[in-house]
Amino acid sequence: MSYLDFEQQHTLEFSNSTNLFEQSAYKFSLQDREDPNLYREIFDYDSVPKIPFNHRSVPMHMPKEIWLTDTTFRDGQQSTSPFTVNQIVKLFSLLHRLGGKKGIVRQSEFFVYTEKDREALSRCLDLGYEFPEVTSWIRANEKDFELVKELGIKETGVLLSCSDYHIYKKMGLTRAKAMDKYLGIVKSILSKGIRPRCHLEDITRADYYGFVVPLATELHKLSVESGIPIKIRACDTMGYGISYPGAALPRSVPGIIYGLRHYAGFPSRLIEWHGHNDFYKVVTNAATAWLYGCSGINCSMLGIGERTGNCPLEAMVIEYAQLRGTTDGMDLTAITDIARFFEDDIGYEIPPRTPFVGRNFNVTRAGIHADGLLKDEEIYNIFNTNKLLGRPCTVAVDSHSGLAGIAHWINGFFRLNGTGEEVDKKSEFVALMKMKVDAEYANGRNTVMGDSELESIMREVDFTEYKRLSHIHEKVSH
Repeated sequence: MSYLDFEQQHTLEFSNSTNLFEQSAYKFSLQDREDPNLYREIFDYDSVPKIPFNHRSVPMHMPKEIWLTDTTFRDGQQSTSPFTVNQIVKLFSLLHRLGGKKGIVRQSEFFVYTEKDREALSRCLDLGYEFPEVTSWIRANEKDFELVKELGIKETGVLLSCSDYHIYKKMGLTRAKAMDKYLGIVKSILSKGIRPRCHLEDITRADYYGFVVPLATELHKLSVESGIPIKIRACDTMGYGISYPGAALPRSVPGIIYGLRHYAGFPSRLIEWHGHNDFYKVVTNAATAWLYGCSGINCSMLGIGERTGNCPLEAMVIEYAQLRGTTDGMDLTAITDIARFFEDDIGYEIPPRTPFVGRNFNVTRAGIHADGLLKDEEIYNIFNTNKLLGRPCTVAVDSHSGLAGIAHWINGFFRLNGTGEEVDKKSEFVALMKMKVDAEYANGRNTVMGDSELESIMREVDFTEYKRLSHIHEKVSH
């Protein structure tokens, strides 16, 4: 059977979103088969996967409300050394601060298997925050369902793998048997009064009309019958998602989100996107999911996660601000504190050029750039990183920095910007410092100079000026 097989059921409904009558003529049924459809024309495994186009487009449908959810303590933690309970509690508090009063960081999911998992979860619940809501991720068995109920958790994620790679090759089932198994699992969760979040694993390699939409349709029916909202998390497990206009399923992110809404009847608030970064598309795909009708984007702090990682939470916070034109009360300085905590307390090494959180993300080395920053930092800084992130733009001093680079370093190090005491690159002691710096590199040095080294040079060439600027720095700091 082809993916175009469906039952005709013509309906005409008035859409409150488009304010037009819309005809829905398709009710897709499960297409069971003996052998898996592995889309070998796209994924032949011995070649880089192909991107198919069918030149069909679906309308954008940005939800009225969009938000972020966090999987740092579930998917993210699987890729790093396990966090301690105290580290989880600290990071959870930072998530709360980052999300603000409106709870833009809406939920955070936890494992519940070990004593440590449950202690961390309990201590986060004890903080009494409305946001992020604590949720769980469980295996599909009655013991785990009971455990979630006992812990007082209102929503749990459960794995419903939806590609034939998983159904046939991993689980040894057929689509019909998988469908029956999944619906039974969800019914058991509903019977406990818990909200199920159905993780449709590997959705970007799944037969969309032959399995995904029929499964989602049945889940929607269960939600209506039970009166308990069922959420779908569309999982781009291998990072195959594509945001390009006219890209074909199963890789089309717009097509996936549109179909869940239009064919399966899921409202935006019950759809969540979970992506991985195997093809460098995780942020673009997540933003595309928002644009086409998905309210929730599942992320992890610093993008930690299996293989290439999850969607970085900090990236989507900035994406939210760009799309909405406001931070909606989020405290973006928490991003910097999260990064520092990961490095200083957890011992996680952030690549220095990582946007927003890397040590060098707003550091320039080129002398000509430093000259521009000295005149007006807006010329070479992406936005007011000092105000929004608590990260002033800086200059790394090396053999290419020149007078402007050294002057900019002084102004940044002593926090002189905006005080009226800014140092000009024509200052005599800047020239003296440059002579000392140039001598270092003339003698064979090939590494960037650290703050302590430059501070020592400044004391050596003009101790009086060093003391004066240090006094200004103390006043500004307090």
